[in-house]
Amino acid sequence: MQLGFVSAIFGDLPLEQVLAFAAAEGYQCVEVMCWPSGGPDRKYGGVCHIDVDGFTPAKADDIRALCEKHGVGISALGYYSNPLAADAAEAERARVHLKKVIDAAPLLGISLVNSFVGAHTKLPLEENLQRFAEVWPELVRYAEDHGVRIGIENCPMLFPNTWPFGMNLARTPAIWRRMFEVIPSASFGLNYDPSHLVMQLIDPIAPIREFGPRIFHAHAKDMRIDRDRLQDVGSLEPPLARATAKLPGLGDVNWGRWIGALADVHYNGAVCVEVEDEAFTETLEGRERSLRISRNVLQPLVI
Repeated sequence: MQLGFVSAIFGDLPLEQVLAFAAAEGYQCVEVMCWPSGGPDRKYGGVCHIDVDGFTPAKADDIRALCEKHGVGISALGYYSNPLAADAAEAERARVHLKKVIDAAPLLGISLVNSFVGAHTKLPLEENLQRFAEVWPELVRYAEDHGVRIGIENCPMLFPNTWPFGMNLARTPAIWRRMFEVIPSASFGLNYDPSHLVMQLIDPIAPIREFGPRIFHAHAKDMRIDRDRLQDVGSLEPPLARATAKLPGLGDVNWGRWIGALADVHYNGAVCVEVEDEAFTETLEGRERSLRISRNVLQPLVI
């Protein structure tokens, strides 16, 4: 496995500084965000370290040279928008840009793009699955034609304004089975993040045995359940009313068992720290410290 981090936490730094920090701190790779230019559309979203609009082989060569200079790889390109959004124009923009990210990947020598499936926030599961079956097979075929795999992160994007259906259909093992029945392609899999399962009160380790071959990439983010709050408000409130994103080692995930389960299914890809712990995000110094803490927790397990 290779230890990396998600570049979104350094949205105010250029790519070269991100790579230089990774190299200095012993990280082997970075998942690089590729949102359209124009700034954030939500917290931790909208970060653009590689602008794929008008992307050319020459631009790809420059980025490859930066990676070689610092000895840090790119684990995947990331773009987490909503191709199934209720607003047709928003959904179309997401699909068009996702294809641009897919186009850019092979120019960079990268074979993985991470994304969300998306969802219509007001429609129930069966109707969202129907929309998925109408939209996603063509996107996966497009990726296949470019020699690219797509890893879907299992973040449900459940907030008070998106409760209870969320902005990303791919939230549970039961739904993953349905998705893979619709699209059995070996180019369609998961960007596996244990925190989003803990947030839903699901064991984050048990699904690895079943879905191991479908895990293309992994995010390392922890989640802490506030048991007193859960006792008080129950499980029918939006999950973040009783759970908090934390750095690896500061929440409820057993990282030794989680990494061990990945090793058992012969996973040998990237494990990228995703920092959304608000105890560390206010300053650049805090964000840098968060990645040092996370490295110290995970490096003995990954390497």
